[in-house]
Amino acid sequence: MVKHEAREEDRAINFIKTVDVKLKSVGHDRYYSESSYVSRFASDTAVYIIPKKDATLNGSQKWKDTIREFVTDTYQYLKEYCKRQNSEAGFSANKKLFGWVIAQRREDRIDSALFCTGLWHNLFNLNGYSCRNSVPQP
Repeated sequence: MVKHEAREEDRAINFIKTVDVKLKSVGHDRYYSESSYVSRFASDTAVYIIPKKDATLNGSQKWKDTIREFVTDTYQYLKEYCKRQNSEAGFSANKKLFGWVIAQRREDRIDSALFCTGLWHNLFNLNGYSCRNSVPQP
């Protein structure tokens, strides 16, 4: 995993703790399929990951429970994991509408720019606007 992704993961988890949000579930890509990442979440938070090829059962009880759920009911597990695609689709739509690069350099301004992008995305969705409408069709 890239360093800045790990740092952002830490910031997000710390922020969630400060606002006292209870997460029902979390879906991560293969980079996060390690015991140390799964163990960061509360015991009542379901964590959905696709295990790496060399995954073992070494680690916390939460890690073992996650792997057990993946193995015993793979179809239902993958249905839950694939809900993550909705979030990824939202990021993709934002990039298409608002550009691929955040021009800000200071961390506080980057956060503000990302917040505004998310806000615009939600406002467009409330009005039924689709990013497909903004891309010229051949």
